[in-house]
Amino acid sequence: MGKKESIKVAIIGCGKIAEAHAEIIRTINDGKLVATCDTEILMAKQLAERYGAQAFYDDINEMVKKEKPDVVHITTPPQSHFEIAKICFSAGCHVFIEKPFTLNAKEAKELLDLAQSKNLKITVGTDEQFSHIAIWMRKLVSEGWLGEPPYHMDCYYCYDLGDKRFAKVFLMNRSHWLWKLPGQLIQNIIPHAVMKICEFLDPKDVEVYAIGFTSKFLLDLGEFELKDELRAIIKDNTGTTAYLTFSTQIRPPIRQFSLYGSKNGLVLDQDHHALIKIKGSTYKSYLEKTLPLNNLARQYRKNMFDNIKLFMRRQFQMKRGLYNLINLFYQSIERNSLPPISYEQILLSSRIIDSIIHQIYSDTQPKKPPAVQ
Repeated sequence: MGKKESIKVAIIGCGKIAEAHAEIIRTINDGKLVATCDTEILMAKQLAERYGAQAFYDDINEMVKKEKPDVVHITTPPQSHFEIAKICFSAGCHVFIEKPFTLNAKEAKELLDLAQSKNLKITVGTDEQFSHIAIWMRKLVSEGWLGEPPYHMDCYYCYDLGDKRFAKVFLMNRSHWLWKLPGQLIQNIIPHAVMKICEFLDPKDVEVYAIGFTSKFLLDLGEFELKDELRAIIKDNTGTTAYLTFSTQIRPPIRQFSLYGSKNGLVLDQDHHALIKIKGSTYKSYLEKTLPLNNLARQYRKNMFDNIKLFMRRQFQMKRGLYNLINLFYQSIERNSLPPISYEQILLSSRIIDSIIHQIYSDTQPKKPPAVQ
């Protein structure tokens, strides 16, 4: 029996996040990095040399024509994702796109439709859905721990702008691609949070109510354009609701996802890599003030020991979720099975982000909400 051929992989865009992709491709048995590409040829050259690729380019069309990769990872700024993905599809390549997937839902739908018409696969790098605890959470939900699909979800997703000196450097760099996104900072950060919510929503008739504003921290620095605070309510046609909070000022800057059903709840703590089961029943005495606390303490200790075991097995890297996602994506290509993130989820996430951006950057949004009388 012959040896199975590796999937030939190319990376377009050789900045910081490309490093994580290249490292993972090197450790996955099914993948082999064959080429890199960047408009700055030296960036493509250094990444290729350090990760064993035999070729590097500054022209995408030339690379896909000569190297004929099976999969292309697009790790360029989001403004270029749409056009690059179309070039890759034309060359018969499957596509992995870093988040944000595209600039808007219109582009997202066109890419998803194109992938299906060409019998090619595409996915997006919202890798937090594939951390160990996220996989465990998904298993518990499928086994009925919540009692039924989530009735309500609560997602906190924060970003630390740092102190005033660091924030000023960020604010002064107006040439960065982030400033050119329709939703600026918020559009770049919230895809992880929105995709977690989308996984448990019915994609039909989803309503979004959002308010965005500039924090006092930024106002004191003289920044009045950038929205760095977001509060949103999301509701689908089955009655499932979600609250989404994005903040640069909440301390600690938490990343936490909670799900509540008719029976029990779950709390996923991304920062501490912990998953906590919340029982829906309560004690009818003062035991409620003691026994549940002991149960929570036991769960946190178990999470701690589980994390230690993962570390000892070398499965506790910062980007383990990205490793799992890429591995599952390659498997879906080899087996011609469904990709790890459904196209419905990707499109719904894009639609929700579009709605949020429109609401918080619309000229019709009040600069200051009316006071309650």
